Amino acid sequence: MIETLMIDAPLFAEMTGDVRVSFEFFPPKSEAMEAQLWDAIGALAPLDPAFVSVTYGAGGSTRERTHATVARLVRETALVPAAHLTCVGASRGEIDEIADRYWEAGVRHIVALRGDPPPESGGRFTPHPDGYANAADLVAGLAARHGFELSVAAYPELHPESPSVEADLDNLKRKIDAGASRAITQFFFSAETYFRFLDRVLAAGISVPVLPGIMPVTNLAGIRRMGGNTQIPDWLEAMFAGLDNRPGPRALVAAVVAADLCRRLYEGGVRDFHFYTLNRADQAYAICQLLGLRPKDTRS
Repeated sequence: MIETLMIDAPLFAEMTGDVRVSFEFFPPKSEAMEAQLWDAIGALAPLDPAFVSVTYGAGGSTRERTHATVARLVRETALVPAAHLTCVGASRGEIDEIADRYWEAGVRHIVALRGDPPPESGGRFTPHPDGYANAADLVAGLAARHGFELSVAAYPELHPESPSVEADLDNLKRKIDAGASRAITQFFFSAETYFRFLDRVLAAGISVPVLPGIMPVTNLAGIRRMGGNTQIPDWLEAMFAGLDNRPGPRALVAAVVAADLCRRLYEGGVRDFHFYTLNRADQAYAICQLLGLRPKDTRS
């Protein structure tokens, strides 16, 4: 006798879309890359992100391109742009002038970062003699200059240059005390990593929102290069084995892996997600779809 089997609903079937998302982009270097960027922005805009951030290259190398992208977002879209700003290789006066330009352009949200040193520095950060000493100093300066909403970086698996977990948390707290109202994490691949970090953050007396940064894996070599102390689990290595020259399957696997991480975070109470898009819309859009988020103009 054949028994009738009860088949459970698939993963994500229960997701109701009660989440908020934000997206990170980087300024384009060419006309082709600019077209790709604005295609991605156009595709993701209907998901009604809380904000979209635009990165700032090492040593301020993309300063003008970042400003041009953010200014165009203000002029041509209804999105809320957040401009990245660092204190590498520039004096206080130069950074204050950039901040003033953003304020005059209508930008009200800054992601304030110490920033990566330029390649010629040998990887060591040296404050500009007339500049902001670190991210906390930058936050304080920006907060005093204009009424910016300020976001800062957080590191669930420890900043590569930090001597200890305690020192890392102390630095985060200094940034919050200086005026930041939100932290955005470096990407990670285990929900438990984020929740353990959040426990430490709360124990340190930090109560601002800490958005998990989600990075769909485009290739593991790039993730290793960007990740610093981010742990790449063996199971993740196994999932991407043999896909180096198969971009289509790799993108599908990456979306599923990132969506599953978001689902686990959601089950732990997370409702805000920040996606590192790398100027590609499909994976971030697919993940949001699985989380139940639908385009604003088609919501009932």
